[in-house]
Amino acid sequence: MKIQHKLLGYIGDFFGERGFLQFLPPIIGPATDPGIRGARRIVFDYYGKNYYVMSSAILYKQALVTAFCHDNDVKGIWFFSPNIRLESLETAKTGRHLTEFVQVDVELPYASHIQAIEVCEELLSYVCRRVSEECLKELEGLSRRLEVHTPFPRINHHEAVDMLKKEGMNADYKSEIPWEGEKKLSEMFENPFFIIDYPKGSRGFYDKEDGERVYPDGLIILRDFDMLYNGGFGEAASGAEREYEYRRVIERMREAGEDPDTYGWYVEMLADGIVPSAGFGLGVERLTRFICGLENVTHARPFAKVAGVFSA
Repeated sequence: MKIQHKLLGYIGDFFGERGFLQFLPPIIGPATDPGIRGARRIVFDYYGKNYYVMSSAILYKQALVTAFCHDNDVKGIWFFSPNIRLESLETAKTGRHLTEFVQVDVELPYASHIQAIEVCEELLSYVCRRVSEECLKELEGLSRRLEVHTPFPRINHHEAVDMLKKEGMNADYKSEIPWEGEKKLSEMFENPFFIIDYPKGSRGFYDKEDGERVYPDGLIILRDFDMLYNGGFGEAASGAEREYEYRRVIERMREAGEDPDTYGWYVEMLADGIVPSAGFGLGVERLTRFICGLENVTHARPFAKVAGVFSA
């Protein structure tokens, strides 16, 4: 917890030094991210209207970037975002899933997913360096030594699936990398790394289609990525370039089985026009787990909540 206290400050230093604006995040709202990999959203009656507890603030980040990033002095926006996801019961055994957690949420105006990858890599490198330099006593007490070297390797989704198939694991070119597959890939690298170019259909409607590239098997490529820790710790962050044009977003919503009418203010904002952007979310508890070499993410926050387990 002492290391986590320090790294929260380092994250703030990182973005403050680079001209990002920090905001207070939404906790509830009339819309939230639907693409949460099998987890259920929490909906409740808010004075006669359906509101959601935030599972992700992606839609709100697009609004903030449009509203506040009009001059060159503002490089992007960020906040510490509390999220709640009713994860499936199987996640209780992964060692890295919580139903209540905090993300570092980041959005860059007029940026590509490659630029978001570079910021994500730079952020992790910066925090690890600061922890290594300033938390040496605490790391020694945990018998933990941090070595993170840039640039981080990048593989595409099909290459990741090929690697898993060679290991005899079940993985699909059309789908997300399974959780056990992410762990296996994480064990195969000596440094954090990126999986890029997930196929259309595996991610939410807000991840932008490439438009110029497809895989040899015809699958459409999305301009998105995951960052994974090495050492078996699994996924660290997830991000993408955003679909931002009204027509394209509505098409993608309908293709995903989403009703645009349920997104209210977000669809109205798209119709008025928003700026193109890219961003990512990085879990604070998973970052703490990686830095401290913890066996389970439940050790990375007080009063941890795991699917199906009742606790304080």
